[in-house]
Amino acid sequence: MICGVDESGRGPVVGPLVVAGVNFENDLKLIEENVHDSKKIAPKRREILSKKIQESAVNYEIKLISASDIDHMRKIMTLNEIEVNAFSEIIEKLKPDICYVDAADVNDERFGRNILSRLSFKPEIISKHKADDIYPVVGAASILAKTKRDEEVQMMAQEFEKKLDIPLGSGYPADPVTQKFLRKWLKEFGKLPTHTRHSWKTAQNLLRESKIKKLDDF
Repeated sequence: MICGVDESGRGPVVGPLVVAGVNFENDLKLIEENVHDSKKIAPKRREILSKKIQESAVNYEIKLISASDIDHMRKIMTLNEIEVNAFSEIIEKLKPDICYVDAADVNDERFGRNILSRLSFKPEIISKHKADDIYPVVGAASILAKTKRDEEVQMMAQEFEKKLDIPLGSGYPADPVTQKFLRKWLKEFGKLPTHTRHSWKTAQNLLRESKIKKLDDF
């Protein structure tokens, strides 16, 4: 049994981190469907592939880590450690023989060792950078994770835009649409919206900027 594990939403200032793992007997079907890095696949195609992957996989697991949980955990651990824990939880449930993971650590082998150290059994762990583009089974996991995160962000956007009639954007710090949304929300309501990662520098800078403006107005 082979397994792929990947995440979506490591860097955004808004929304959850989503980790997905998927088991297949082999990757022949995934190769036929040209499954690879979800970021290189159009959204509609991702949705189609996500359904096919869920239908054809032996089993799969998806874990969501909310913005507030990320903030809480970052008080005592790094983001890499959060991912190691999430990846190991997924693998523990799937119990594969061989597991391919997309390494978050700059040292890909260390990332794999850290995952293995948290497991109650000892599968072969192959940890590589850009594994989602190398191994179709990791590409499948990346598609599940990305599709789920996109669904979550879409639901948040619908919730937020009822109160503030401008788009949320992708939730990533570099997205000018997200930056504009957060600034306007902060100006309108005096705080950042729910699902915002307060431990991110982007959020902290916006809050600091808002306080300075209030002092200037005073």
